[in-house]
Amino acid sequence: MFERLREDIAAVRDRDPAARSGLEVFLCYPGIHALLLHRVAHHLWRAGFSTAARWVSHLARGTGVSGLESKSFVKSALLSSGAVGIPAVRGL
Repeated sequence: MFERLREDIAAVRDRDPAARSGLEVFLCYPGIHALLLHRVAHHLWRAGFSTAARWVSHLARGTGVSGLESKSFVKSALLSSGAVGIPAVRGL
């Protein structure tokens, strides 16, 4: 899980000229927060903890990023701070 997070942060730093550091990306980019929370919720759901997964998914709504669907993600995608979808995937 941490390797994927490092890859996501590296993708943002490679593709966003405003990103100054990995720490800044981790702390300030809502797309990273949404991805991380989605992955945690998915892991909990697959492990059978459906209530905990739904709670984490509920928390992810606070990131301001909507439309998180696993099929809309590609490896090392850069997500906008709005909705996730085809127009929000960059660098492909």
